[in-house]
Amino acid sequence: MSTSATGSHEIHIPAASGRSFEAKAGEFITLIDLEGQQIGDFVAFNTADRTERLSTCYTRSMLGRIYVRQGDRMYTNLRRPILEIVEDKVGRHDILIPACDRVRYEVTFGIANHRNCLDNLSAALAAYDIEQTRVPEPFNIFQNTAVDAEGNFNFEAARSKPGDRLVMRALMDLFGAVSACAMDQLPVNGWKLTPLLLVIGPQVPE
Repeated sequence: MSTSATGSHEIHIPAASGRSFEAKAGEFITLIDLEGQQIGDFVAFNTADRTERLSTCYTRSMLGRIYVRQGDRMYTNLRRPILEIVEDKVGRHDILIPACDRVRYEVTFGIANHRNCLDNLSAALAAYDIEQTRVPEPFNIFQNTAVDAEGNFNFEAARSKPGDRLVMRALMDLFGAVSACAMDQLPVNGWKLTPLLLVIGPQVPE
């Protein structure tokens, strides 16, 4: 992690790895796709009450739709706003799909011990005493999950280009983690795994 002259903290997230972060209420959380088409699985908890966490399920319920938009607030399992999306030039993110995990790779693709987002997130959150069973379903930033007329999922390549970003404002003190998605058996990451950059600070990065 590095700190800039503006007081922002930069956290480099290597490909197929996870990192934790903290943010104060009012700070901006910016996730930057450095090379394009890379998903970031994002989870967050209320610092004051770790049983309260960002919930994609309750966010869908509160918004009344399956896609988030610029200006939306995202909600916790107590239906309280925890984040606000203040800038989104990509326009397609996922709040439907759980983090990839070891069993997913074993059952669906026949691959044992594959790197995965659930392990990445739980490892990053270990310092906060968050056990793997308490890791919530993530906000999958940049993930392009289409849903057809019959309700089937179509896992398409992310629309994000190199340098694209999503900017959120923390609405409470929070901590969390981001995993640079390790899925390489579907086209969701453009068939390549690349790093992400997380920037947290009092201003939106220029």
